Amino acid sequence: MSLQPLAAVLVHTPVVDRRGDRVTTAVTNLDLHDIARSARTYGLKRFYVVTPVVEQQRLVGKLLGHWTEGSGAEYNPSRQQALELIRVFSSFDEVLDDWRNMTGAEPLPILTGASREDGISFAECRRQLQQGPGLLVFGTGWGLAPEFFSNDWQVLEPVLGVDGYNHLSVRAAAAIILDRLAGRFGL
Repeated sequence: MSLQPLAAVLVHTPVVDRRGDRVTTAVTNLDLHDIARSARTYGLKRFYVVTPVVEQQRLVGKLLGHWTEGSGAEYNPSRQQALELIRVFSSFDEVLDDWRNMTGAEPLPILTGASREDGISFAECRRQLQQGPGLLVFGTGWGLAPEFFSNDWQVLEPVLGVDGYNHLSVRAAAAIILDRLAGRFGL
């Protein structure tokens, strides 16, 4: 089985907080490093970060500069390879345009969410990702804002634990999902 080009997207806006209010969350260093490393491990072509906050974009740029061009690149070439996948955009529409231009095809967004019970299985998602360039969309905070789910895009089933507790970090969920979709052994 061969997946078409695949990218991950970490959305910081629009997302919701614990009350369900629409918010913008802060970019975190750990999410960037860990999701980029997972993306590189599983052969993704891009890892997009969506934030409209200019100071957050500058922070990401400074971090990327250190690890891809600065002393961090010499110190840890593996980290450099992973972080070179990151592209920062102000909106999800910009991500769609960039991925469309990069792949030359219409993107297939696959939404994720821990509280979504109506999602497609990992096996079905792998099948769909053989058809065209996929975008795995992860939300920060308490998940993607409702407008994402009104686009008729596929939603992936959640990663479930053993006793109903379901509050993984986005970086842990991303690693598990990437392994289930693009890993050597699948499910």
